[in-house]
Amino acid sequence: MSPARRALVSVSDKTGLEPFARGLAGLGFELVSTGGTAKYLAGLGLPVVAVADVTGFPEILDGRVKTLHPKIHGGILAERQKSEHRRALAEHDIAPIDLVVVNLYPFRETAGKPGATYEEIVEMIDIGGPSMVRSAAKNHAHVGVVVDPADYPEVLAALTAGELPAALRRRLALIAFRHTAAYDGAIAAWLGGEAEGGDSPFPARLTIQLERELLPRYGENPHQAAAVYRQAEGPGVLGGMRQLQGKELSWNNLLDADAARKAVALHAEPAVAILKHNNPCGVGRGDDLVSAYRRALACDPISAFGSIIAVNRAVDDAFAAAMAELFVEVLIAPAFDEAALARLAAKKALRVLVCPPYAPAPLELRGIDGGFLAQQPDARPDDPATWTCPTRRQPSAEERRALEFAWRVARMVKSNAIVVANGDQTVGIGAGQMSRVDSCRLAIEKAQLPVRGCVAASDAFFPFRDGLDVLAAAGITAVVHPGGSKRDDEVTKAADEHGMALLLTGRRHFRH
Repeated sequence: MSPARRALVSVSDKTGLEPFARGLAGLGFELVSTGGTAKYLAGLGLPVVAVADVTGFPEILDGRVKTLHPKIHGGILAERQKSEHRRALAEHDIAPIDLVVVNLYPFRETAGKPGATYEEIVEMIDIGGPSMVRSAAKNHAHVGVVVDPADYPEVLAALTAGELPAALRRRLALIAFRHTAAYDGAIAAWLGGEAEGGDSPFPARLTIQLERELLPRYGENPHQAAAVYRQAEGPGVLGGMRQLQGKELSWNNLLDADAARKAVALHAEPAVAILKHNNPCGVGRGDDLVSAYRRALACDPISAFGSIIAVNRAVDDAFAAAMAELFVEVLIAPAFDEAALARLAAKKALRVLVCPPYAPAPLELRGIDGGFLAQQPDARPDDPATWTCPTRRQPSAEERRALEFAWRVARMVKSNAIVVANGDQTVGIGAGQMSRVDSCRLAIEKAQLPVRGCVAASDAFFPFRDGLDVLAAAGITAVVHPGGSKRDDEVTKAADEHGMALLLTGRRHFRH
């Protein structure tokens, strides 16, 4: 491709446009533009040719038609090496366009804006922009197309050196087609929800655009190849994580990190969650992260070896010192101070991740053979004020505090889940058992701290009284569970026999 001399610039997102446009003008480009972009460039003092002056036809229909014209698309689509194309350009007085710099109307932003009307959203469906982008991307052998401001510096540097290399033009075309595909997918998803969904959040056809973010060494096991993808328009994996140090993240690291981050997000107080194999092996809270960590670790210090730890406060040097003796695979926090990072740097293998607080996405997807399961995330907060007490004895204030804590932890334990806890830490956790009574036994047997006087939470109802009997025999004084079993009366009667207090939440938290 010969050095470009004509660029069509029409962007909604003007990030980085000023230095890029000045650079193009400095290289001798003629800048052709439309509407607001033309005004912006003229305001910078740059010479700009209006599209209407190129086409000889004014913008009409409130700007809906301005670039849909042979003098625009002919200039983009002409194959320079073909003599008949060159003759057609000359015959119709069409000047070639060598660079197309376009990003599209802010459809997603408008559709996601509270109170946006149907008409306002429809008006953000870009027509001319995708047409120019697709034309330029198709003809990438001769034309450069730029849809992402992040690519401006590289493009400008290449043009300054002489021309856009073929490999760069090909990569820019790929980015452009992905851009328009994601844009059309967003429109289809919104329109599908409007036309087909009714009150349902699940459209008849769901389009998801993913971009590869990581290539772990392998998947769950060394013989499985793996990749990590992020949603193209989302904040990124784990909310837009940044790895500050340590070995590369594995598939299993990321699964556990996701669960750990969600686990600490449930607590308002300084909290620490220690996870292994997607299950908490200890959760603690306290006045600071150090006290919370010590409580979490005391629940199951053996399982904590090689764990993933997440905290919900910035990590300081005191916390980094407190966990110095434990082998940890991944440490996740919203921030780290410099003293903490200096201390953690001694643990070369430790993966240190900065992650923003967990914010649930509208939908969760899980792959199964031949398809996907989709659901809303289990992210709605519980309201303990709505819980009911069917037993003769009401829980004490301290028991209620411990029950609320245990219930939050149980949300992140694999079903069937039983969590034994005191007011500030887990004491025993029974996870993933096929029968609830076995989870009760496991939670008691795993306990490294005194169980007597603790409380317990069950993620779903007790189908029989046997689980309650096991907990009572170990000295558990109060239990919280959803209720809803046809044997609720039998379970309540067992609690009364043992002098236990029972709270019913009316909502379960299975986690498979």
